[in-house]
Amino acid sequence: MSTDMTTAGGPGGPTGTTVQAKGLRAGILDLGDSVMLGLASTAPVYSLAATLGLIVAVNGNYTPFILLLGFIPVLFIAYAFRELNSAMPDCGTTFTWSRRAFGPWAGWLGGWGVALAGIVVLANLAQVAGQYLWLLIGDGSLAQNKLVVTGTGVLFIALMTLVNYRGIRLGEHVQRVLTYVQYIALGIFALAIVIRIVGGPPEGQAFDFEWFNPVGAFADPGAVVHGALLALFIYWGWDTCLALNEETENPSKTPGRGAVISAFVLVAIYVSVALLVMMYATVGSDGIGLGNEANQDDVFLAMKDVVLGPWGWLIVVAVLASVLSSTQTTILPTARGTLSMGTHGALPPKFGEVHPKNQTPGFSTKVMGIAAGAYYVAMSFLSENLLADSISAISLFIAFYYALTGFACFWYFRGTLRASARNLWFRGIFPLLGALLLTAAFFVSAVQMWDPAYGDTQIFGIGGAFVSGVVLLALGVVLAAVCRFLPSTRGYFLAKR
Repeated sequence: MSTDMTTAGGPGGPTGTTVQAKGLRAGILDLGDSVMLGLASTAPVYSLAATLGLIVAVNGNYTPFILLLGFIPVLFIAYAFRELNSAMPDCGTTFTWSRRAFGPWAGWLGGWGVALAGIVVLANLAQVAGQYLWLLIGDGSLAQNKLVVTGTGVLFIALMTLVNYRGIRLGEHVQRVLTYVQYIALGIFALAIVIRIVGGPPEGQAFDFEWFNPVGAFADPGAVVHGALLALFIYWGWDTCLALNEETENPSKTPGRGAVISAFVLVAIYVSVALLVMMYATVGSDGIGLGNEANQDDVFLAMKDVVLGPWGWLIVVAVLASVLSSTQTTILPTARGTLSMGTHGALPPKFGEVHPKNQTPGFSTKVMGIAAGAYYVAMSFLSENLLADSISAISLFIAFYYALTGFACFWYFRGTLRASARNLWFRGIFPLLGALLLTAAFFVSAVQMWDPAYGDTQIFGIGGAFVSGVVLLALGVVLAAVCRFLPSTRGYFLAKR
């Protein structure tokens, strides 16, 4: 393991920050690669397909406004990631930054939040990938076979783990192909909707600026909060490019730019596609209407044959490519996060090992793949409903570590905020506002999940989503306490930050 140290310091911020070189392949990714990975990690096609109907069910025609509203805290936190990365371009991201700002316990729990969100969402992605592959084969009946779908999902996790293990350049090539497939298919789908809107009978609804009216939307504040929380999930993932900062050209600047660009591109895609789908399908509860409960699990699957006819399979391919690309890019940051934790002594040294030939986090990558596969298999056969509820709890994990990053940015740079207006806004006000908004989202979401009617399960009269979310977060505290007393890791908790 390399012990070289580099120094980084943001303009006008704390200087002399050392970032330990870990043996990763430096400078292999450029800005374009960074943006592509940030976009792919969010699984935009699948995120829209699975979430758009749920937001419409709560907010109706105000869905475009909700998508913009949910973007605001995400953008503010993207600035926090950018600014912290400029001073400390470490692949541990939230772990490293929280540790420097608040100490070892905050850092450890921040790293746990990143890893936890990744492991749980990989279970969801694996299940969807297994289902969609078999929807393309034969009559699609095997997509309902639990054993076949679970086995296929585990194989996809294993395949993407192997791709990441073999090297960042191979992973980038695979990611580029999957990204092209999903965006080309989504473009064809959107173009077909435009053609039908322009040339077909007026069965849909005309565009209306009222859809962006905050006054109308906030007539039901509870619906706005619920919708914004759902929107938070579909934006999550752009921070992957920050976890690859040590493998990117100009690591103190390029990944941060990639993150912000990715965030803006995502909101443009989501709002544009949502508008087209709403205009064509409407938010009604009949047929392909987005308000139809039968369509809410996947609005694109419900629309594919009406919009694309015999080419409807293209949107199935798009969702499958979207899920597979997100599977790969979810393993990337979680493995690099635990690599950094191992390098800094927060986890046993084995986690800090880099494969000498592949220059990847060999051990950490394998652990992430095995953990995700084991969690998926266990939850699939223990209770599919509980698996679904644990996936719903991902919003808690995301809000937790995003908010922690925002607070860390404000606190770490607090002494520089008066140096310039730029520092005040991008290192102070925006990150703090984003952190406060996401903290509020965390508690509102937790209260909603407490309701036993929220999800598919209940435990001791409490919603299964709340119990699984709290138990998994609390597990991080237990593991941190264990590491506090392990001979190989207790030094991390005792060292000065």
